[in-house]
Amino acid sequence: MKGFFILLCWLFFSTSFAQGNKSENIILVTLDGFRWQELFNGADSLLIFDSKYTHDSSSVNLYWHPSPETRREQLMPFLWSVVGNKGQLYGNREYKNVVNCANPYWFSYPGYSEMLTGWVNKKMSSNRKVVNPNPNILEYINQQPAYEKKVAAFSTWEVIPYVIRASTNGIYTNEDAQWSDCDSLKKTNPAPRSDESTFTMAFDYLKSYKPKVMFLSLDGTDHHAHGGRYSEYLDYAHLADSMISELWNWVQSQENYHDKTTLLITTDHGRGRNKSWKTHGRWAFGSNQMWFAVIGPDTPPSGEIKSPGRYYQKQLARTIGSFLELNYDHPVNPIADRIEQMFYPRTTIVVAH
Repeated sequence: MKGFFILLCWLFFSTSFAQGNKSENIILVTLDGFRWQELFNGADSLLIFDSKYTHDSSSVNLYWHPSPETRREQLMPFLWSVVGNKGQLYGNREYKNVVNCANPYWFSYPGYSEMLTGWVNKKMSSNRKVVNPNPNILEYINQQPAYEKKVAAFSTWEVIPYVIRASTNGIYTNEDAQWSDCDSLKKTNPAPRSDESTFTMAFDYLKSYKPKVMFLSLDGTDHHAHGGRYSEYLDYAHLADSMISELWNWVQSQENYHDKTTLLITTDHGRGRNKSWKTHGRWAFGSNQMWFAVIGPDTPPSGEIKSPGRYYQKQLARTIGSFLELNYDHPVNPIADRIEQMFYPRTTIVVAH
């Protein structure tokens, strides 16, 4: 159905997806534990003016403004000046536009597993370094002839290779970077991990090997939030936005990526509200609350979505596949699937370009 495109890139498809997409490449970026509150409203006044959490007073000058719209643009200039004008952003609950985790745990491993496998396996209930028993969208793409050995993942959190089963499916990760024959990667020390080194390795790999699908997982926001360092939490969100901007600008300058690449940005979980912002999980209310952003040749420039809607993290996997016109669907028990659909129905939203 040429001329039809995905409007909401979060949704499971109950019918056939659009044909004639322009996307040939996918870049997925995650900001671990970054709240929707900061994305849509900028710095939180209850935290940025509290010396218990904001240790660097310069953060007020950098990130504070009475207007939420100005605050969010100061914090995440790329997301609001580029994605906000040429893409779409979901999850501003002030407009009843809701994005949630479907898993009941609300922390990292279950979140990334849900995000990439497309379903909730309640047995995945810890952050231990255990190889995920469930196949995922990255390896499904890697199995397609046109994408074989053209999928890569780079992560600050060392558990991600276990989530995506890199040891069994051969997806390239930054665990492999020290054995790369790429000179720029040889010069990059993969340890200790930081978002800066993760990004450098990912960007070097992108420029040298031109993968068609890349997953970049950043962790600085979650790390500093757990430490109660709100200044650094904001700094690393701002840094992530800058990295994504650099990545996207380069992509748009390359013939094999320009107007052929969809960029998706999201998080693995939310965080508690107000003074509970440092933590997440079942006992921190709001930790299941997420957000989602997308920009690319098949995404109409709707900007911030202000219409009511409810979407789930698990819908990302099949959406990634749909951009590449691959019908990814995780095989699940029919009875369990029927029960799951009662609470998390599959829907498709498609609009004419």
